[in-house]
Amino acid sequence: MLQLFLVGIGTGNADHITKEAENAIRGADLILLPHKEDNKAELAQVRLSLLKKLAVGDDRIAHFDMPVRRQQGPDYDRQVDEWHDAIAQRWQASLQTHLPSGQGRIALLVWGDPALYDSTLRIASRLRLAREQVTVIPGITSMQVLCSAHGIALNEIGAPFLVTTGRQLRETGWPQGVDTLVVMLDGQCSYEHITEPNVTIYWGAYLGMPQQILMHGELGNVKTAISAQRQMARAEHGWIMDIYLLRRG
Repeated sequence: MLQLFLVGIGTGNADHITKEAENAIRGADLILLPHKEDNKAELAQVRLSLLKKLAVGDDRIAHFDMPVRRQQGPDYDRQVDEWHDAIAQRWQASLQTHLPSGQGRIALLVWGDPALYDSTLRIASRLRLAREQVTVIPGITSMQVLCSAHGIALNEIGAPFLVTTGRQLRETGWPQGVDTLVVMLDGQCSYEHITEPNVTIYWGAYLGMPQQILMHGELGNVKTAISAQRQMARAEHGWIMDIYLLRRG
């Protein structure tokens, strides 16, 4: 029987790997390792470095190319659905090639935590495995690392917070009933369009990695500098992973 392990690996720092995650990786018969476009080769290298530190040999790693998501037209949900189908097909092809008997333990390394703004669980559901064949191993999230790096609490005393995306922030504005927002998946610098008064931003990129960058301050005063820093960092590394917290009042 196939056993699929979705392993949260934090933000790329080897010290973020939990003992549970380490055991799952060491015990896997096959580790599926995605490759995106050439300018994100460094991301694959981070995963390979983690595997090397855990003494995982190349013979247990199956590389596959990630399909490119269609990004034209207004049908965003359909674009994502098609993309997930294509990824699942790549997984299935790798399994048929490397585990033709249909037996074995497979691990997928997931940035952060598989349950927070990650689609690995949804893609895995397309393999039509029984629930008991899929094990989710939690990981440290970029949200946690952001707060610890800035030395701030995620929530105010007794107050709620909201985790959302840049797209939602642009399209719907500041949500009612919360003064603290954590914004993920924002390639469009949506914070630039916030008109709420008295907002502080805590921004971080490459969290937990040697090239980590942190900036914070009153949003109106620092948003231009953050966008400029983000653009320079992306040009230097060919990719960027960033997240920020907005706090009103």
